Amino acid sequence: MEKNDMCKKDKMNRRNFLKIVGISTVAATAGVCGCAPKKEADASGNAASEVPEGKMTCRNFPPSPDRVSLLGYGCMRWPTLPSPAGDGNVIDQEEVNRLVDYAIGHGVNYFDTAPVYVQGWSERSTGMALKRHPREKYFIATKMSNFDRSDFKSSVEMYHDSMKHLQVDYIDYYLLHSLGSSGKRSFKVRFLDNGLLDYLLKEREAGRIRHLGWSFHGSKEEFDFILSFHEKVHWDFIQIQLNYSDWKYATGNNVNADYLYAEISRRNIPMVIMEPLLGGRLSKLPEHIFSRLKARNPESSVASWAFRFAGTPPMVLTVLSGMTYMEHLQDNLRTFSPLVPCTEEEFTLLEDTAQRMLQYPTVPCNDCKYCMPCPYGLDIPAILLHYNRCINEGNVPQSSQDENYREARRAFLIGYDRSVPRLRQANRCTGCGQCNPHCPQGIDIPAKLQEIDRFVEALKQETL
Repeated sequence: MEKNDMCKKDKMNRRNFLKIVGISTVAATAGVCGCAPKKEADASGNAASEVPEGKMTCRNFPPSPDRVSLLGYGCMRWPTLPSPAGDGNVIDQEEVNRLVDYAIGHGVNYFDTAPVYVQGWSERSTGMALKRHPREKYFIATKMSNFDRSDFKSSVEMYHDSMKHLQVDYIDYYLLHSLGSSGKRSFKVRFLDNGLLDYLLKEREAGRIRHLGWSFHGSKEEFDFILSFHEKVHWDFIQIQLNYSDWKYATGNNVNADYLYAEISRRNIPMVIMEPLLGGRLSKLPEHIFSRLKARNPESSVASWAFRFAGTPPMVLTVLSGMTYMEHLQDNLRTFSPLVPCTEEEFTLLEDTAQRMLQYPTVPCNDCKYCMPCPYGLDIPAILLHYNRCINEGNVPQSSQDENYREARRAFLIGYDRSVPRLRQANRCTGCGQCNPHCPQGIDIPAKLQEIDRFVEALKQETL
């Protein structure tokens, strides 16, 4: 296997990784659950692309009886359609229903949503789609997203609204949403000082919450503090960001996943994994990096490498994926039906891949859309994702003297106008900063938008 000299220096020790995740025990914790789905080819209609039936890998962590599909459906990115009123987008409920039906038919039984997803409509849409299936066929996860209104009354209303929108009388997995901040958004302010944690513990005792946990984006100090409540609270699960890039090289407002995984595992708490693709960045690698993975396994998608990495550690309950399109759902189903755990050699390859990616300074945007809506109409995620895509494709020239300057300039500007309507581009940013507190990755969004706008103007005026 090809190795980079950097591997020898202060990088992930593969044997330590294997020791931490207990790779040899994966088979002992993973089971296979059956299903009876309809056959359906992928979006291209190729018979060879048909998804295996009845082979979904599931995990179970006693004393909980739940056998949870290792692939979980993240409901943050439901497909949308232009609004009939012409004032934005609405969820394409017919397509959501089709995706949910297909997922359940192929063994997916964990659906993760939140009051703030898809600008407040995800819970309703998810509830409508799932209500068409027997309640015992799926597990619902949703969250207490009381970032802006954390008083007891408003928070309890949010909790009851979630049940109403989801059309259920109990929630399988309930999370304290996006802990890790300090100040007004801290765990202490949002859940301790107001008595809300005690209330939720009583709801768990009454059975209206079956499992209580939390999701994390933030500082190591806050993580350690919240985890220390385990003896008192007994957290049933914890949701963390884990992928082969963040394992040792977390960016933005995140902590290295190796530390998070080790600390949670030490307490024997199951984990739900978010951002296995790092906001899609691990499925859109630069060509020369992408080719190394394809050479190893030509039949596998680039995304499947990231999902296998995230699903291999034995304390992982489920790996979330926000699957907007049927082809993404089908590809992920192939990866987890059943999961083939990563080998030691493959971990080494992925570590080297993570190191190579450090040479590409992309913005750590995961397309969560927490920054939206912008009061001035900017499509913030689309701007940042276009910029990242151009970096990966080599279309962000440093100078007009670059060998491919003309091609890169044209690709960036044309792609920009195609990806983002002109009235929603970076030049419309006023620097109000309303978006910043909502970004779990800790991006200084106005500063980055202004940087991108200056770059765009330099390309247009050819002054780079």
